[in-house]
Amino acid sequence: MNAIPTEIELKLALDVADMPALLRHSALRPFRRGRTRTAHVFSTYFDSPDYRLQRDGVALRVRRVGRRWIQTLKGPPQSAAGAGLHARAEYEWPLPGPGIDRSRLAATPWKKLVAKAADEGGLVPYCTTDFERRTVDLEFPDGTTAQLCVDRGEIRGVYGGRARRAPIAEIEIELMQGDEANLFRLAVALAADLPLSVMTESKSERGYALRRGSSTGAASPVRAAKLALAADATVAEALGAIARECLHQVAANAGGVVADDDAEWIHQMRVGTRRLRSCLSLMAPFASDGLLDPVVAEVKWLAAILGKARDWDVFVTETLPPLSAWFANDASAAPGIKRVRERATRRRLAARKDARAAVASPRLQHLLLAAGFACTPSQFAPPAASPGTERADAFAAKLLARRHRKFAGLAATLAHAGNEERHAARIAAKRLRYGAEFFAPLFPDKRTRTYLDTLAAAQDALGQFNDAVTAAALASELSGRADDAAAGAVRGWVAAQAAALEPHLAKAVRRFNAAKPFWSPR
Repeated sequence: MNAIPTEIELKLALDVADMPALLRHSALRPFRRGRTRTAHVFSTYFDSPDYRLQRDGVALRVRRVGRRWIQTLKGPPQSAAGAGLHARAEYEWPLPGPGIDRSRLAATPWKKLVAKAADEGGLVPYCTTDFERRTVDLEFPDGTTAQLCVDRGEIRGVYGGRARRAPIAEIEIELMQGDEANLFRLAVALAADLPLSVMTESKSERGYALRRGSSTGAASPVRAAKLALAADATVAEALGAIARECLHQVAANAGGVVADDDAEWIHQMRVGTRRLRSCLSLMAPFASDGLLDPVVAEVKWLAAILGKARDWDVFVTETLPPLSAWFANDASAAPGIKRVRERATRRRLAARKDARAAVASPRLQHLLLAAGFACTPSQFAPPAASPGTERADAFAAKLLARRHRKFAGLAATLAHAGNEERHAARIAAKRLRYGAEFFAPLFPDKRTRTYLDTLAAAQDALGQFNDAVTAAALASELSGRADDAAAGAVRGWVAAQAAALEPHLAKAVRRFNAAKPFWSPR
């Protein structure tokens, strides 16, 4: 059977004004081969009216490059576009003109999908792209070859009966053959002087965004995605894929954090950083010395800033409204509660401003590119005799059994535990949950879903206790001497809410204890 052709490329955004400087950048000189080529590229993207191809992650286009016509079918992403690296199957055929040749599509793994879309609704244009492409051939010292493409133009679509446009100003470094780590090395060198940012969306995905009324970016906050791990994957292969998915969650929420006031963007980006930290801790024993240390330090920096913003979001939007309603008719406490709310709102706005500045900064892009480089197979590739070449399912079973025992032991003492003990149990539950979710695809069983659901419920219950403790601390931080009564009222209210959670936590722990570990034989 013939191997499926795969396109691997690093996508980066760059302002049009900086493109000439990129093409002249000293980092390119050692690797350039030949002259820069310029071409006008016009593409039409097709799908059924109900977007059947999009739902399956498939993209179909017909492209005109100069006088040539090319039909392209791309398969679903082979992994999350962590740090801007996109990998997917790609089939291309020359055409005599702009019409789709369905006979060519019948020779691909998605022939049934395309045929159904064509027969039931027809394949119709949903967007076009029109841009100038400058291409530079690259060759690296290890023999790796690539192409640097600098695209400038626009995407066109229709929303609400009106034409919409979005600019194209991006860089693609496409791997022709060799080691993808070279793409990241080059990007890191370029990003040291230029405001590059990773792109998690392709041009076709941005075309769909136009159809829903957005120029770019995710339509809503991006949650952790389900991973596809091969049953015989090694530890290194599994952890590399997990890390790229975590990176994708971080990068894909960045635009929303900067541009939108919905607090869920910050929450999901913070979840992404937490998951990434958890994955990096699993990778550390198998990585070469010093490879991950700078990445871990930068992820901690980002997590701290997002964590502060999230704490104030929860306090202002979840804790204060019911508290304010409770004390609305209390003449002694209400004025102080009002002042606490006003101060909290100012702190929340300041924390969000700090988070937006961090997410919009070059430092985040350097973090993403450095992490992407560390996760490439040539960098995170344990020697043949290393435990990293062990099967991932065997590794996961030992890891999860150990973490399960720790959390179960802490959970058994929660009935009489204080804040510190509950905090330790919450951390243990979180570490167990991340590990279980990471490796769940290796254990496709009903027990897996049941276990994850009960574990999530237990962790959420412990998280509510933690929110209560955090709320009390923030209230004390906000109140001055004149508002000691208000701070005391907040602490009393929080304590009452925490007491009310006790039965809920006990029930969640009982359900967790009844769930069977999914990694153990039946």
